Amino acid sequence: MDKPTNESAVSWFGMSVRMLGLLLVSGLVGYLAQGKLNLGLVPAVTIGLSIFGVSLFALLQLKGAPKEVGFTFGLKFLSVTAYKILNITLVLWLANDMGLSKESALALIAGWSIVMSLMTLIAGSITDALGLRRTLLIGVGFCVVTRLVMVVATEPWVALVCGLFPLALGEALCTPVLVAALRRYSPPSQRSVAFSLFYALMNLGFMVAYFIFDGVRESMQSSGGVHMPLINARLSDYRVLLLVSFAIECLMFPLILLLGRTEKEIEADAVPRTVAGSVLHACGEIVGLFAGLVKQSGFYRLLIFLFMIGFLKVVFNVMDYVLPPFALQELGPEARVGRFNAINGILILMLAPVVGVLTRKYSAYSMVILGGFITACSFVFMALPTTAFQGMADGWLGKVIGNGYMELKGVVHPYYIMIVLWQVLFSVGEAFYSPRVYEYAASIAPKGQEASYASLSYVPLLIGKLITGAAFGGLLAKYCPEQGPRDPGMMWLIIGLMVLVAPMGLLVFRKYIRVKEEGREG
Repeated sequence: MDKPTNESAVSWFGMSVRMLGLLLVSGLVGYLAQGKLNLGLVPAVTIGLSIFGVSLFALLQLKGAPKEVGFTFGLKFLSVTAYKILNITLVLWLANDMGLSKESALALIAGWSIVMSLMTLIAGSITDALGLRRTLLIGVGFCVVTRLVMVVATEPWVALVCGLFPLALGEALCTPVLVAALRRYSPPSQRSVAFSLFYALMNLGFMVAYFIFDGVRESMQSSGGVHMPLINARLSDYRVLLLVSFAIECLMFPLILLLGRTEKEIEADAVPRTVAGSVLHACGEIVGLFAGLVKQSGFYRLLIFLFMIGFLKVVFNVMDYVLPPFALQELGPEARVGRFNAINGILILMLAPVVGVLTRKYSAYSMVILGGFITACSFVFMALPTTAFQGMADGWLGKVIGNGYMELKGVVHPYYIMIVLWQVLFSVGEAFYSPRVYEYAASIAPKGQEASYASLSYVPLLIGKLITGAAFGGLLAKYCPEQGPRDPGMMWLIIGLMVLVAPMGLLVFRKYIRVKEEGREG
């Protein structure tokens, strides 16, 4: 009778020790973020609490999981943090360090993003051929070397040809391999929880990256910058951010080496297969995949659905490529742009699981429409004149957002209120639609072709990036020039109308687009 009681007591004691250790580590991270990295009090508290919450969830829900699952989570966090720092810095780096106009910078980034997305389509087959660890080592190796080139290169063509565009291959190789790693290492009974945590870690990484973006810029402005002996020059703020992204990427190597060798890698050692051969094999598989898909009755409906979702994905490109130069121009170089975007990561961490539970009885298609309308409506806050929000900026909301969250001193500009309200509302919309897009693609797939249909989930990203490159640079140049008359409200209204195309199209043409979802009546 005493034995179960003793075992229970030991179990609770062990859990209490782990939770105490977790609390100490989270507190230490928050202290370092505030005291050593100078990220600010709000980011320090937010990061510490987020790490504690996500880690506690993992501790309670993934007991007994293989250690490789933890290594995969660590790799995901580092990977998305390094990538997001890079992504939000690119437009400013191209404009300030490479001498490109904002319009040309956005067009170039759109082309780079499309190349990366196309490479991601074949990265899965390369992973199958080379194995998880080997693919990760190659991908991270590319990311590290090319980032360093972007930091030190003084000639634009060198930075682009030897840095930015080869980087697309490295990022593409790292994207699907971590999903495959989590699927391989997580036990079937814990897989659903593991992937929920995977999504949470992605948003945590984004949030941390945005806070680091602000912290590095403020540190460089106060310290006078960093001198790089390799090129005997002072690095700009944006080159330092790329250097930070490079350093975070380097931290991935020890975790990769801790991953066990897979059967595929052991087989590859016995029967060597070149990367070129793997790429050709992957291209052949993709041709065969699409040849089979076009014969399916629901394929064209899904393709139109994903094309519409591309207009929703525009919002994420706005966050990284349009908001930073816009906010710095309107609010001044001291504006903490990263904190604006971090709101999305904070809210998605809290909202996505709750909304998923509350709406699980409703079809994915209807939730995508609802989330799309909420997202499109959020742009109303940015399209209205700033005078409409002056009273809020001068009142309690201005103190909470401006003097509180943003840690400003003095008068709060109305744009601080407008941008935060936009971020809050579109994050609510994202919580409704974003997870359900992938669910819809999987639920309408014919039996045995779930993976093929899921691979098409990259189509919205491609569409969103095409729209970004084609329209946003021109919109910034026309409505928000550095000199001359400006009409930023019209720019944001046009972007909002672009986003509105998605839910309106899905609603109006639902009889022609919608396919019956598995397990749903209609």
